[in-house]
Formats: sequence, structure tokens, C-alpha cells
Amino acid sequence: MILFSLAFLTPVLWMISTSLKTSEQIFSSGINWIPNPIAFENYTNAFNFVNLISAFKNTLFLSVINVVGVLISCSLAAYAFSVLRWKYREFFFYITLATMMLPEMVTLVPQFVLFQKLGWYGTFLPLIAPYFCGNAFYIFLLRQFFLTIPKELHEAASIDGCSEFDIFKNIYLKLSVPALSVVSLFQFLFTWNDLMKPSVYLIDQNQYTLSLALQQFKAQHGGTEWALLMAATTITVIPIIIIFFFAQKTFVQGIAMTGIKE
Repeated sequence: MILFSLAFLTPVLWMISTSLKTSEQIFSSGINWIPNPIAFENYTNAFNFVNLISAFKNTLFLSVINVVGVLISCSLAAYAFSVLRWKYREFFFYITLATMMLPEMVTLVPQFVLFQKLGWYGTFLPLIAPYFCGNAFYIFLLRQFFLTIPKELHEAASIDGCSEFDIFKNIYLKLSVPALSVVSLFQFLFTWNDLMKPSVYLIDQNQYTLSLALQQFKAQHGGTEWALLMAATTITVIPIIIIFFFAQKTFVQGIAMTGIKE
């Protein structure tokens, strides 16, 4: 496992090493892992070449709001598919799962036309609204977790006079923190790293996300300013690493407990 982890860590370590090198060290012959001298100024200079502060704020805003959107929409849909009894429930659940087989490129053009006619092109709305309408993968994960919760809790709460929404809020959501954490982390990572959708819908540089800002910087200076590009990329990756280490235990627990019941 250590050998496998080293294979994945090598590009990350090389990125950090390159971000601390001068141009002469980067283009020198041979492999030098430890920079000498260490160029810490690359990180301050990166802010001058890339509008990282604005891009960071935009990316953080989209990541947080999209997490809220999927938690609300997907948890409600998963509750309906796992707990509530209604006609054609299984049929509509399988239809929902079938949407996972559609490549994102297939729906990109119709969505673009729709958002353009709504007047949302050039705004954050096309990057936010879809996540308030549910996601088949997250609905499936939460549904499978809800199925592991004993039905007796639902029956006891119903006898005590709790409404369906109170049962959902006070029982199912509170018992599903590991699964909700997994969904939150997945969606946060996806939005944080997403390049395709921001490049399609955003036209104002003040609205650029981190991935889009880095892509623009690479297109303009990537062939000459590798140190600054690696420094900006390192700054982008650090929040993800921190979040993963803090949420690692809950994340692993949620993965282990999700999808264990038919």
C-alpha cells in the first residue's frame, strides 16, 4: 500500500517541488526534488498573474451552494424512493437510475440552449440550478442508506403524531450523517475541480473559477511560467487536502455503510 501511495503522491510532490523552483532549476538537466535556493516568491507572484482571490471566492461560493442544493433535493428524493409508499415508485426510481447512463456531453447542448433562452448565460445560475433538481447517483446512495434505517422508528414516530417531514428531518437526516457527508464531499470536490461547465457558461473574468483561471493562465503563460502555474495549482489543491483529512473518518464510514441493502 505504501508503494501504491507513493505512485499517486509522486505527481503531487513534484508539483510542490516545481512551485518552489526558479526558472533555471526547472529547465536544468536532471531531476532535482529539493529546490536550492527555495523560491517562496513564486506564491506571491502567482497572485499577480492569476486573479486567485476572486477565483477562490467564486469557487468556494459555487461549491458550498451546490452542496446545499444536492443535500436538499437528493435527500428528499431518496426519502420518497425508500420510505414512502406510492404507485410506480420502483418504476420511477429505475428511470432515475437510467439517467446515469447518459453522458454529460449528450445533455450539455440542450441545457445550454435552455439556459440561454432563460437569460442565464454569463451568470452562475446554470452552475447552480441543476443541483437543486437532484442527482441520480446521490439519490441512489442516500436511498440505499435510508433502507438500512429500521422501519420501526418510522412507525413509532407516526404513532406519536409526527408528520412525514418531521420524521424525515428528525430521524432519517440525523441518522444519515455519514452518507450525507459522503455526498457533500463528492459534490464539493466535483464543483471545485469542474472546468467544463464554467468554461461553457462564464464569460466575465471576474466570475472565473479556480480551474478556469488556471486554464486561462496556462494558455497564456504555461510554456514559460511553470513555477507560477505550479504555485497557483498548489494553492488550489491545499483546501481539498485539508477537507479530506478532516472528513476522512466520516467519509470512509459513509462509503462502507452505503449500498449494503437491496
